[in-house]
Amino acid sequence: MKNRDMIELAARNLRQALLRNFLTTIGIAVGVASLVAMLSLGAGLQGLASQKLSQSGLFNAIFVAPRVPPPRFGAPPNADVSPAAPPRSLDDDARLAIERLPGVAEVYPEIRFATEIHFADGIYATVVAGIPNSARSDGAFDGMTGTFFSSPDADEAILQISLARQLSTQPRSLLGQQIVLRYAERQPLPADPAPGNSAGGSPGFSLEPREQKLRIVGIVETEPAGGFGGIGRGRLLIPLGVAEKLGAAQAADLRDLLRDPSAPHRYANLTVRVERTSRVRSVEDSIKQMGFATYSLLDATRDLRLVFAVFDLLLGIFGSLALVVASLGIVNTLVMAILERRREIGVFKALGAADRDIRRLFFAEAGTMGLLGGVFGVLLGWLIGRGINFGTNIYLARRALPAVTISLVPIWMVISAIAFSVGVSLLAGMYPAARAAQLDPIEALRYE
Repeated sequence: MKNRDMIELAARNLRQALLRNFLTTIGIAVGVASLVAMLSLGAGLQGLASQKLSQSGLFNAIFVAPRVPPPRFGAPPNADVSPAAPPRSLDDDARLAIERLPGVAEVYPEIRFATEIHFADGIYATVVAGIPNSARSDGAFDGMTGTFFSSPDADEAILQISLARQLSTQPRSLLGQQIVLRYAERQPLPADPAPGNSAGGSPGFSLEPREQKLRIVGIVETEPAGGFGGIGRGRLLIPLGVAEKLGAAQAADLRDLLRDPSAPHRYANLTVRVERTSRVRSVEDSIKQMGFATYSLLDATRDLRLVFAVFDLLLGIFGSLALVVASLGIVNTLVMAILERRREIGVFKALGAADRDIRRLFFAEAGTMGLLGGVFGVLLGWLIGRGINFGTNIYLARRALPAVTISLVPIWMVISAIAFSVGVSLLAGMYPAARAAQLDPIEALRYE
């Protein structure tokens, strides 16, 4: 039997029992729609997570710490380090050496210290964090009230919303006002050669009280939380250049001075921004070869991708259940077609049609229902996803939150869903096709 004749016969047979075949196709479409809707949620959530992380500027960041002691910025205890070089101090020389590596855009330290601010006859304890100028494009500052720092060395401040609410019941009124930052500046002392010195002649250090006036230029909605970078690690944000100029005492500085007062200034950790995400791995390897421990968000996304893979698998399994149930409708439809078309099958065999031709005919009918069900199912699943996005964004808009896309149907999902629908339909048609091919032509011609 020619392919053209087989297609015409399959189309004619499907039209003869139009309502039954239509309902079977609708069942397949519903199954495919449930599968697409669930998988689109997984794809959308994964895309949303990747988008937010990319906007935060952390995908092209490497966090560097001395190999001993272990990293203090959240890296796992078993962070990969290279044994090629002995551990070295993370000091100014190391910072310059890292800055000279190919592909490095900037290197800056984490400056964060506890202090107090004076405003409107009140004293408020807070944590100050230095923010590099490159953070201007970070997603954490999207939709902020006010503006970002006018320059890397401007005496300006950005408040976290929780601190702003402490200072005033109307946070927006704080913009343009001045606060006074009181902090302790580290001051090394020269060695005392006098006899009986308990320090044994080694230099000591002192903490000198200092004040710095800052003008409030912005308020961010992000709540304080642990994480990388300045945002989320301090409630009062100032330019990194100002933070370095202040020379405020940090916990790491005090520990180093107590351990070895004569040692030069060392950093607790550094953040390295790479020009392109594709160069993160090579820069990270180079820093490890210099004798430091490193950690990047790309290391963490390996586990994140595993979580989303398992999540997608579970969604796919639950979404496929409806399609499996729909495949039973195909079996029922084609088995009924065998009973209704026994004489027709007998005529085909009497005219010389082989068992293979009968199987192909039933496979063509099953595949057609699977194809049409897959196409309509993908369309229905896409519409469901659009509805989910629309409803979610209405909910977020009522709470003054930015719109997001939590349901995403990429082209690979469309092709895979249609192919899966056709494949399941062909599997469902195997039993009816085999049963039709095994009919005895004489018995089929006698059937009334």
